[in-house]
Amino acid sequence: MRKKWWGFIILTLSFALMLGACSSGNNSAEPPATNNGENTNTTDPAETPTESDTEATEGFIEATDMSLNPVAAVNRTDTVIVGTTDPKGVFNPLFMETAYDYYINYTLFDSFTEVQADGTYTNSLAEKVDVSEDGLKYTYHLKPGVTFGDGTPLTVKDYYFTLKLYMDASYDGQSDPLSWHIVGANEYNEGKSSDISGVKIIDDQTVEISLTEYTALTPVELGGIYILPEHYYGKDYKQGNLDSVKKLNDKPLGSGQYKLVSYSPGQEVVLESNESYFRGTPNVKNVIFRTTSETTNMPMLQQGETDMQDGISVTEDNVEALKAMGFVNISLLPNNGYGYIAFNHKLPKFSDVKVRQALVFGLNRKEIVEGIYGPYGNVINIPQSNVSWAYTEENIETYEFDLEKAGQLLDEAGWTLNSKGLREKDGEVFKVNFSATADNPVVDALLPIMTQNYKELGIEIVAETLDFNAIMDKSNTGEYEMYFAAWGLTPDPDNTVYITNGSQNDYGYSNPKVDELMAKGKKTLDVEERRAIYTEMYQELNKDVPVILMYQRKNMVAVNGRLDGFDISPYKDFPFSLYQVQIAQ
Repeated sequence: MRKKWWGFIILTLSFALMLGACSSGNNSAEPPATNNGENTNTTDPAETPTESDTEATEGFIEATDMSLNPVAAVNRTDTVIVGTTDPKGVFNPLFMETAYDYYINYTLFDSFTEVQADGTYTNSLAEKVDVSEDGLKYTYHLKPGVTFGDGTPLTVKDYYFTLKLYMDASYDGQSDPLSWHIVGANEYNEGKSSDISGVKIIDDQTVEISLTEYTALTPVELGGIYILPEHYYGKDYKQGNLDSVKKLNDKPLGSGQYKLVSYSPGQEVVLESNESYFRGTPNVKNVIFRTTSETTNMPMLQQGETDMQDGISVTEDNVEALKAMGFVNISLLPNNGYGYIAFNHKLPKFSDVKVRQALVFGLNRKEIVEGIYGPYGNVINIPQSNVSWAYTEENIETYEFDLEKAGQLLDEAGWTLNSKGLREKDGEVFKVNFSATADNPVVDALLPIMTQNYKELGIEIVAETLDFNAIMDKSNTGEYEMYFAAWGLTPDPDNTVYITNGSQNDYGYSNPKVDELMAKGKKTLDVEERRAIYTEMYQELNKDVPVILMYQRKNMVAVNGRLDGFDISPYKDFPFSLYQVQIAQ
């Protein structure tokens, strides 16, 4: 398989770029052991990988013996089967939240602009984009001849309709559309107007959007909107109520590479090629996303039951096992994201920063991460990937494992040891109900070490293991104390994860200084000024410990060598290039 390999990329973002693909702030939630949208990183210069270390753990490893390809795979000439974690079934770009729903939506829908492998953006559905000199007016020119999967022409009226759904008062997805500053959006949201006055339809191919102000993210936010067809999603839509739109989440219709044939929760998502796709009919007729787990993903790939697997943990043993198969191409990429342990900040015991700091000092993160990923992962201390231009190590506390320091902080916070050796404050014993994904090597490594470390501090851990979607449900409802998960990141550092009442902030975390710096970083256009602002913001998060940051790792994608045409990078997930994949006959 011939494939573009993008090494360690520093993204230089400027206002002049025509951005798109996925809205800033729409990070994707992922299980902590999976490999699709996060990265590798360290904050201790003494532990920074050398060039030779990087070469040994990063790059493209080509299949060595295609004669070993299993018959089941060889006989599959018009279908690609992708092994992946079970999606939640939210096949609507407005409401998707997990990486696996993102994957499906990437194949079903299109936007005016899209991400490229180097993290910059280019036109997709847009023929061209005009921006006024003052940056307050964007004009999108739609390419001719684009249709939805049912043959209905796509026009800019569908884009306008999608904007209305975002601006609706009942919208409760993970984007923050009112922060896009479209003229008249607030009036529509408040029900004072039935139209968004700042959106002007010039003709079926041209739409003009006026803004009250622009930010560094404006091109991403406006160009990256996946367009929903009004004739389908708008049939029963009434302003102020998106229930009719949500009812179609598992029956999607878009203009993308593929169309949904069927969805069987816990089993598979079956797609067929969209013959009217604007780039041409995809080379592969059928794509099936089949649910796999840590125990099944390697055997299914070995036996030819799947052609591609994005959920194999990147360990030395697994890399060697994949090499030994002979027929598998392996991509080892810097992973743009991070694994973390979340606190429920609405609980009093986590409201004290000294307690949160103590729980980081008191956890041997290095032992956990090395035990899981070996040379393919590192402990992190800021919620950012080192493939980002905003990444920093300046004045960052590394929180090296120190039980004595952790105990002192807990004492200072009033959580003292009682006669039974347990931490207690105001009659409450410090016990943590911890939720984590089942059948997960990260959790298998984490739980015994966490339980023992915290037991030595006088803290009891009561653990439950659930499937990934159940963990996400707990996060959404706030019915948890601590849980383990991961974030996949977008190319820009702006997000709502740590913003007070942010659309992706399910922790109840609030820090006015972080809010101020995030707002300032978004409104500043000069990349060096933005870098300085985000450095200060990461330093504040590093001190305030909104979550326990765990690791950044390499991202491993294993693909049967008979498939050619994937274009994958830390910024560009594999579904974007499915339409150009070919099966060798």
